[in-house]
Amino acid sequence: MWSLAWPWVLLALPLPLIIRRMLPEAKGLSEAGLRVPSIDSFSTLRDRAGAEQLLNWRFWVTALAWLLLVVAAARPERIGDELDVPVAGRNLMLAVDLSGSMNQKDFELGGLRVDRLTATKAVASDFIARRKGDRIGLILFGERAYLQVPLTFDLDTVNILLMESFIGLAGEKTAIGDAITLAVRRIYEQEKDQGEQVLVLLTDGANTAGEVEPSKAAELARQVGLRIYTIGIGAEQLEVSSLFGGRRSINPSSDLDEDTLKRIARMTGGRYFRATDTASLQDIYKLVDALEPVEEPESGFQPVKSYYFLPLGLAFGLASLLCVVSLLQRVTLRGSTLVRSDAG
Repeated sequence: MWSLAWPWVLLALPLPLIIRRMLPEAKGLSEAGLRVPSIDSFSTLRDRAGAEQLLNWRFWVTALAWLLLVVAAARPERIGDELDVPVAGRNLMLAVDLSGSMNQKDFELGGLRVDRLTATKAVASDFIARRKGDRIGLILFGERAYLQVPLTFDLDTVNILLMESFIGLAGEKTAIGDAITLAVRRIYEQEKDQGEQVLVLLTDGANTAGEVEPSKAAELARQVGLRIYTIGIGAEQLEVSSLFGGRRSINPSSDLDEDTLKRIARMTGGRYFRATDTASLQDIYKLVDALEPVEEPESGFQPVKSYYFLPLGLAFGLASLLCVVSLLQRVTLRGSTLVRSDAG
C-alpha cells in the first residue's frame, strides 16, 4: 500500500500561484513613439511566436518539477504486509550427559527398548522445536564438557548436532560441575545482559570427573543469575536375566546422585525432575515449557520503505533541463544580436 508520510505538505502546491498574485507586476518598458516599418518586423513576429511556444513549454515543465518536488517533500512510502516480530526471549542452554552409562537400555520408544540417549534425543528434539523466540545452546559432557552449539536462534542446527552426538563422545565418566561452569562462562562472558538465563541439565549419574565440584559450580551459576533445572534420567527397576536362567530385578539408576542434583536446582532457583521412562521425560520437558514460557511474537509491525528520492530526482532532472534550455536560448539570442549588429 502506498501512502504519504507527511500529506499536509501537499498544501504547498498552489504556493507559486499565491506568490504571483500577491507580488506587484513588473513595470514594462514604454513603447517607442515612432515605429519605422521594415522587413525585420516579420522576423520579430516570428520570433515572438516561437518565444510564446517556448514559454508555454517551459511553464508546464516547471509546474511538473514543482509538483514532483512537493510530492518528494511529502515522503511517499510503501507499507508492506503486517508481520509478526519475534521478541527477544531467554537464553536457554541444554547440557546432555554422554557418559558410558547413558548406553543403558531401560527406556521404550515406539514399542522398542532403546538406550537413554536415544530417548533423550527424541524428547529434547520436540522441546527444542517449541522454543522459537529463545536462543538455544548445547553443551555435551562426559569426562569433559564441550560447547557443541553456542547460543543461537537457529534451532535446526541445535537439533541436528544433538542428533549427531553419541555415547562416549566426551568420555566415559561424568563431569557435572564442569558442564555447569561452561554454561556460566558462556553466559557471563557474552550473554549476561540479554534476557533470562536458564540451563536444563540432564544426567544419569554422579559427578565422577572434572575440575569443579557441582556445588561450587552451582554457586557460580547463582551469582550470574543462571537458573538450573536438573533432570535425573534412568529407570528405577529393570528385569534382567540371571546366571541360573531366571530373571531378577535390578535398579539401573543406583549411581544417580539425586541429592546433588536437587541441591544444584535449589541453589539456583530451579527444580529437580526425575525421569524414569519416556513418558515422564516428555512430561518434564512440557513442565519446563510451562515454567519458562516462550515469549509471544509482537504483531502489528509493518515494514515501511521510503521512495522520496524518485520524485526528488525527477524534479532535479527537469530543473537541470530548464537551466540548459535557458542557457542555450541566451547564447542563441546573443548570437542573433551580434549578427544583426554586423548587418546594420
